[in-house]
Amino acid sequence: MVSFSRIALFAAALTGAVALPTNATDEGFSILARGGTPSSTGVSNGYYYSWWTDGAAQATYTNGGGGQYSLNWSGNNGNLVGGKGWNPGSNGRTINYSGTYQPNGNSYLSVYGWTLNPLIEYYIVESYGSYNPSSAAQRKGSVNCDGANYDILTTTRYNAPSINGTQTFQQFWSVRNPKKNPGGSISGSVNTGCHFNAWRNLGMNLGSNWNYQIVATEGYQSSGSATINVS
Repeated sequence: MVSFSRIALFAAALTGAVALPTNATDEGFSILARGGTPSSTGVSNGYYYSWWTDGAAQATYTNGGGGQYSLNWSGNNGNLVGGKGWNPGSNGRTINYSGTYQPNGNSYLSVYGWTLNPLIEYYIVESYGSYNPSSAAQRKGSVNCDGANYDILTTTRYNAPSINGTQTFQQFWSVRNPKKNPGGSISGSVNTGCHFNAWRNLGMNLGSNWNYQIVATEGYQSSGSATINVS
């Protein structure tokens, strides 16, 4: 599929490419501006965070204590994505998440990241709103990780924004099937190594250099809320 947040994710991935608000510090932030909280990346309470919005929706992103973040968006318009995790990512980290996820419309909750050499954008999708990202991608196989089944898929982005400028690159996907039900409390554990090994066995090789790796909430022309704690 053509993921709805390519431009958003490109902007969020460029660490230092956007100016941080003056209080985007280790204490976190929550600033209301035109369209909501301004885009930024950085470190909050020991965790890397990435937040971007195109300003078309009213969207407020807040860094909480530790690995917690919250996101509220409304207006059924625009692109946005935010979350917390690590930079750089790693090949075998087990990522835990818990909280609430209440999308109304098109949205994902996923482990999300990038690698370089080669340039790869990847998703491990735990839950989603009205749009199933498997519906427009090439299915390569399946894997059982942490007691759940995931469809493995690929897509190719042509001349698209990335963390390394405008490039043609592949997207790798594991999409939980069935998804975790959105609409309230949600939690889980993602053994990234299980997915990455399954991808490798199917000839889907991530890059040798790791960029960021976060638990991300995305929205596209939708509304919703999420409060997620990452560890």
